[in-house]
Amino acid sequence: MKQLLSIIMLACAPALYAQQTVSVTVINPTKAERSDEPVIVSLAEYGNIRSAEVICDGKEIPYQLDDLNQDETFDELCFLADLKGREKKNYTVKLSNEGEPHKFTARVFAEMLVRNDKVKEKNKHNNFIESITARGDCAYSYNIQHHHGVDFESELNGIRIYFDKRQTLDLYGKFKKGLELEATQFYTTKEQKAQGYGDDVLWVGNTFGLGAFRGWNGKEPTMIDPVRSRTQRIISYGPLRTIVEVFDRGWKAAEGKPAINMTIRYTQYAGHRDTDVDVFFNKPVNDYLFSTGVINVKGSKEFSDKKGLRACWGTDWPSGDTINFKRETVGLGICIPMKYIKSEEPANKDNYAFVVGTDDTHLQYRVIYCSANENFGYHSAAEWFDFLRKWKKDVADRPVKVIIKD
Repeated sequence: MKQLLSIIMLACAPALYAQQTVSVTVINPTKAERSDEPVIVSLAEYGNIRSAEVICDGKEIPYQLDDLNQDETFDELCFLADLKGREKKNYTVKLSNEGEPHKFTARVFAEMLVRNDKVKEKNKHNNFIESITARGDCAYSYNIQHHHGVDFESELNGIRIYFDKRQTLDLYGKFKKGLELEATQFYTTKEQKAQGYGDDVLWVGNTFGLGAFRGWNGKEPTMIDPVRSRTQRIISYGPLRTIVEVFDRGWKAAEGKPAINMTIRYTQYAGHRDTDVDVFFNKPVNDYLFSTGVINVKGSKEFSDKKGLRACWGTDWPSGDTINFKRETVGLGICIPMKYIKSEEPANKDNYAFVVGTDDTHLQYRVIYCSANENFGYHSAAEWFDFLRKWKKDVADRPVKVIIKD
């Protein structure tokens, strides 16, 4: 009889978890309005969630479910909150182990492409991929992919990451808010320029570009080399955030020390010009030093609050792809928690650099930029630096408060 009862209980178990309700309260601690604030609900305690619904003020709002470790089980639910000054909003999240995630209009975009010589248009390729790995002795991984690596964007920005030992973040500047990379594939034509599309706005060379993560040999940054292999992959396409990763296997990051595996995760939220950077290691790296920072754009003005925020504003020719257009003015910024900073290095001809490290297996920071071409952004060093001061306070010192109750 007990055995029969156990069988019946097991058979009914899925029904018990068919739908679960979670209450989420989001509080804006500041007087200013906050828009597109990310709210993350971990799904670790709720079983195999397959679909959801997020309700605010009686209406469904967009959300997305993400499988971060690619094991076919969703790990997080994400939605974005818009809040007035000092406002508190309540959300009801309904989780189900049946169905499919709802479809919403995409506000972010990501793609990876292998070159396709059979297409007629020079800069239009259609060999879409989701992940690619190159051995460490690959002769020229930089040219395997169209636009030289994975790219992603929100309505405000566009970034590509070079698929080589530099792993540099290169930048796309927009004139107006919107998603463009699916149309331009980072190589804007003259016809598209005439229609108001943006373009590549930065020359990066061997510099950090916008916050590339590198090694440190005690005197200068070192490339992510040698490695056993390097991988780029797209974890999530949206609609509210895109997540891409760079995985370096067997990186000999420091002479005389064991090789390490490193995963750099870039998370881009809709409505944001800043990008979250998370660096994960497969073992503690407390005796390793690393570096990051931003390029010293020629003739740029520098800003630092000496507490992890560093930025510049400058004008230079972008990369050779767009040399027939004009010089470009950009504002760059990086914000690193002080607990990771070992030193803030003096500016040199290439970079505004930090030496960083962690006593754990993880460190994180944020990068951000603007183009002076924007009709919605910032057009002087003073404006840009003033914005960055406020931005740092919002993301580091006074983030929205999220309270989750089952």
